[in-house]
Amino acid sequence: MRILILGGDGYLGWPTAMNLTANGHEVAVVDNYLRRQLCREENVEALFDVPNLHKRAELWEAVSGYKIPVFIGDLNQWDFVEEVFKKFVPEGIVHYAEQPSAPYSMLDRRAAMLTVQNNLSVTANLIFAVRQFCRNAQIVKIGTMGEYGTPNIDIEEGWIDIEHKGKKHKFLYPRQAGSLYHTTKVMDTDLLWFYVRMWGIRVTDLMQGPVYGLITDENKENEQLFPFFNYDELFGTVLNRFVVQAVAGYPLTVYGKGGQTRGYLNIKDTLNCVRLSLEKPAKPGELRIFNQFVETFSVNELAERVQRAGKQFGLSVEIKPIENPRKEAEEHYYNPVHTGLLELGLKPHYLTDDVLAKMLEIVIRHKERINKDAIFRGVKWD
Repeated sequence: MRILILGGDGYLGWPTAMNLTANGHEVAVVDNYLRRQLCREENVEALFDVPNLHKRAELWEAVSGYKIPVFIGDLNQWDFVEEVFKKFVPEGIVHYAEQPSAPYSMLDRRAAMLTVQNNLSVTANLIFAVRQFCRNAQIVKIGTMGEYGTPNIDIEEGWIDIEHKGKKHKFLYPRQAGSLYHTTKVMDTDLLWFYVRMWGIRVTDLMQGPVYGLITDENKENEQLFPFFNYDELFGTVLNRFVVQAVAGYPLTVYGKGGQTRGYLNIKDTLNCVRLSLEKPAKPGELRIFNQFVETFSVNELAERVQRAGKQFGLSVEIKPIENPRKEAEEHYYNPVHTGLLELGLKPHYLTDDVLAKMLEIVIRHKERINKDAIFRGVKWD
């Protein structure tokens, strides 16, 4: 099918583009380099130099034979949105085009406003573009498990049946996000659910856990095709950060008691979840929600796994709990359901010592590029 990837330059966007073309789909990508811009502004560049999106598309075509059209522009601007959707009328849209960092959203007022205005405006423009140009196309929006928070009951897959005073009804599972970024993701879901009801559009909302890794079946360790690999406090996911900290001899930054538990997945599983959601779409007038993760770990468990894997390389990895800069429960119940994607056909990749060893091996080759000053700055939620 014809698939448009919004945010196609990102950590997940570019690998998704390669994966979908390798699986027979016609793909175009859109980006405005917002992530690159914010990383430069905050002096938290990724571990690897990443070619611009035009060059990445050229490299992928040379390697694979698949051509990926590139659109550079701001999806907040309707004229640009209109231009893209007229030139490439999609049957499916993958929506990654948001400011992706919870810590960045809590940095200051400017960062907060950028997060709110960008994330909600892009989602709204996407909805209107689907209605105007491709009414039957499915939106696959990348949400986050962080929308749910850490309630003291099981987390259902997007919806929950409630019985109250003898009456029953199905509702969106209650959200209690832990950052402004996660709150904008809740608002995205509400916007999409509203227009699903009003206009009968079709949406799959993927509540994704933190992603780790950088090797995919498509890049085959070709470093020019690697995704962004951030290891800083603002844009790096926790396991990626810990791996770089281990190599740099920087104590692993466990926040508070380290009991914070989340659902994690390998980058390969993200690509497969997105592809399965596109190939087996939601129905018109349906908001379908999947909890997208493979395994749950506490921060302490991740730190201990990295410490153990580091020993294979002679690394003396120190785990150092520090004062938690965030407002979050450090010990809590956490039992989310995640059966929907397995039923679609997901074959999970698990976090093994071999997976961690491969990540460490690649980072060790680039050890001289690690900027220790970027690792932790203590962005406080309050």
